[in-house]
Amino acid sequence: MRTLIKDGTVLSPSGGVRADVLVTDERITAVTEPGVVETADTVLDATGKYVLPGGIDAHTHLEMPFGGTFSADTFETGTKAAAWGGTTTIIDFAVQAKGTSLLSTLDKWHEKADGNCAIDYGFHMIVSDVNDGTLKEMETCVGAGVSSFKMFMAYPGVFYSTDGEILRAMRKATETGAMIMMHAENGIAIDELVAAALAAGHTDPVQHGYTRPSALEGEATSRAITLARVTGAPLYVVHLSAAEALSAVAEARDAGQNVFAETCPQYLYLSIEDLAKPGFEGAKYVASPPLREKRHQADLWRGLRTNDLSVVSTDHCPFCFKDQKELGRGDFSKIPNGMPGVEHRMDLLHQGVVAGEISLGRWVETCSTTPARMFGLYPRKGVLAPGSDADIVIYDPAARQTLSAETHHMAVDYSAYEGFEIAGKVDTVLSRGKIVVSSAGFTGSTSHGNFLSRELCQYLN
Repeated sequence: MRTLIKDGTVLSPSGGVRADVLVTDERITAVTEPGVVETADTVLDATGKYVLPGGIDAHTHLEMPFGGTFSADTFETGTKAAAWGGTTTIIDFAVQAKGTSLLSTLDKWHEKADGNCAIDYGFHMIVSDVNDGTLKEMETCVGAGVSSFKMFMAYPGVFYSTDGEILRAMRKATETGAMIMMHAENGIAIDELVAAALAAGHTDPVQHGYTRPSALEGEATSRAITLARVTGAPLYVVHLSAAEALSAVAEARDAGQNVFAETCPQYLYLSIEDLAKPGFEGAKYVASPPLREKRHQADLWRGLRTNDLSVVSTDHCPFCFKDQKELGRGDFSKIPNGMPGVEHRMDLLHQGVVAGEISLGRWVETCSTTPARMFGLYPRKGVLAPGSDADIVIYDPAARQTLSAETHHMAVDYSAYEGFEIAGKVDTVLSRGKIVVSSAGFTGSTSHGNFLSRELCQYLN
């Protein structure tokens, strides 16, 4: 089966060129000058459109347990929504509960995902119980294609790890070449601020932002970087939201340390003003780290341009407003933390291109190529080249759309970007050569997605 995508502008981190892309079965077999290949079983005309590697969202939480409930998107609904938005690979987090093993956790997440994904997927492992058994199992996980481990400096009593526990895990990562991913907020201090706010009768959603100040994200990021430097471990800071944290990452990278960071669209476009919306409306925007003051946004865009921020992921962790976010009425600390976004990442970052914040090449790099290299998927994913998987997005920059809960495909009852007018829209999506989204709608299947056994990060010195 041969598919020809003709006359598009083929994008890569170096920019765009007019070219044709030939797909045979599941792989790309040629990227040529226009007109070299004349016939194929299926011909897709990409005139006036971009042709780019499928997006890789390296940070999702599907069917994630949190605060007595579960994130609303299943692997089926979440991966379908991702495909609608031009994302053809996700890396989800398998969540180790206290007192359980990493391997039993990994088995559980395989059971959730196997046969239920519309696109390809991999796993990171959340490490919440550091002990001799866990450290040994980290080696086994790397051999099983799970080469990255997330730890938390936040959420005491749930996911939180002490500095000593983090140090032990980082030593194991140094031995195995694995990546430590860090949720960097000072959870001990934050809990004190939360308790003080509640004692004073301050219960509204905006208090979530006030009690998690950006300085405590900066402090925790600096501490994580120091622990990584002492152990020699690579460090990837997840969902970076604050200028103070970015400054610490930039300083470490300038010194040659293997420190990387991602940010998320919500920190580029939303702010604490959304958390402060009247009534209980701000609960829709409760996530950790919290939305910041708008002044941080310019720093984050600058970080994307300079590569101090290497990746844009979503931290997609959707909880419905009704019955889930509402668990925190009268006590902001009980609002489930997380926001929906897996469907809109590619579109929202394209607005950065339109506004002149980033280039077309940087759009592709932060959303696809760098996550592929960062998490051991390149060149199978993240590039349009002979031999690579035919994960391809045809994107129409001239189209217009308005984001809304009425039209999105995520299993959540609100949109964090309700009413946003977007320049550009996904036209067609191929996952391993199969058209899964087109003008005909979603034409894929929930059994299409394969588990991806990942190699080590390609950026380590």
